[in-house]
Amino acid sequence: MIFTIIISSIALISMILLIIFLPQIKIFGRNFDTFYIPILIAAIIFLITPYLDNKLLFDILTSNTQINPLKIIVLFISVSFISITLDESGFLSYIANVFITKYKKSQMKLFIGIYILSSILTIFTSNDIVILTFTPFILYFSKKGKINPIPYLVMEFVAANTWSMLLSIGNPTNIYLSSVFEISFLDYFIKMIIPTIITGIFSFIILFILFRKQLKKEIEQFDNKENKINDKLLCIISLIHLSITIILLSIANYINIESYFITLLLASSLLIFLIIYAIIRKKTKIIISPLRRIPYTIIPFILSMFVIIITLNEYHIFENINKLFNQIENEKLRSMMFLFTSILSCNILNNIPMTLAYSCILDGSSITSIYATIIGSNLGAILTPIGALAGIMWIIILKINDINYSFKDFIKNGAIILLFTLIGTTISILIL
Repeated sequence: MIFTIIISSIALISMILLIIFLPQIKIFGRNFDTFYIPILIAAIIFLITPYLDNKLLFDILTSNTQINPLKIIVLFISVSFISITLDESGFLSYIANVFITKYKKSQMKLFIGIYILSSILTIFTSNDIVILTFTPFILYFSKKGKINPIPYLVMEFVAANTWSMLLSIGNPTNIYLSSVFEISFLDYFIKMIIPTIITGIFSFIILFILFRKQLKKEIEQFDNKENKINDKLLCIISLIHLSITIILLSIANYINIESYFITLLLASSLLIFLIIYAIIRKKTKIIISPLRRIPYTIIPFILSMFVIIITLNEYHIFENINKLFNQIENEKLRSMMFLFTSILSCNILNNIPMTLAYSCILDGSSITSIYATIIGSNLGAILTPIGALAGIMWIIILKINDINYSFKDFIKNGAIILLFTLIGTTISILIL
């Protein structure tokens, strides 16, 4: 047990240090993420030592159950591929350009417009996709208009990690916990409408208060690039696939088809279209670009963390934590404890490993506690860059573009925003 805890702790601390000081390394001219490497090494150590029941791991990975992490990975990668392909058509940039063109004379209006747009797109794609797409775009128009990009970058990040709560596909953590506890797409949506709206309103209010002085400054007029979709056919086909995916996910329980299979089927259909379309147009970029942008690092990260969690669970660590939570008799108070501890745990473990651990800790808990943990897994990203995969990607993009936004700045703004937002979140959990 001591050996397992030491190796796991070293891996987690190393991951945090890499995120802060060396988020990427360049090999043969290409940049590679580093955060998952210590986790992968720890998982390999457990696999080759007698501290892990390899048969148990094999049984879980080959089981036809919701807890199988391979299904979660397939679902996330499939949804990411569909959303990225839609972005490759120029659709998201087109929509963003429309907003900027319309509101470019007023920072206040532009701020509100980008917040609404980020929120809507997050709901129907995912927080990771919006951050990967919108962050470079915000940097572009901020440079052109000679305005401070920080208010827009922070706002986009908070919006993406708040409104991602609304649908189960908005965040890998939503996907995992809703799958493990067999919460249907539609039931999840109905239950999360009020908490998401209340939390979203509170987060916007504090963002507006925090940056109101900077938003009063005028924007230098600039000519934005022409508003057009790069590939209309690709845009239409991608939108159709995304729409069908969301519709089928909402009725998955009624048609008795698992969510991962629906997303895999739609992603495969889109992939076949891209291959044929690339051959007809004689442009391999059509197929290569979206495939290259998929966040593949989530695969070794989730699988490695799953190995670590299973190894720790062999010593009943999470079972004992579960007993501590169950000692709290008041259900609402217990749910609030799940909310606060999951937020803090995100910033120690990262939100994906946190949900893997809490899937064990939540065993036998109320549905309110499960939703409180899901909310915590989304809001935890606001406090530090370590809190979520989205935060890691966001901070990497800023460093690449020489944006001076330190770890300290992130925590300072994040703590203020999170504390105020939690007022709304607490209200929403109390009425769940």
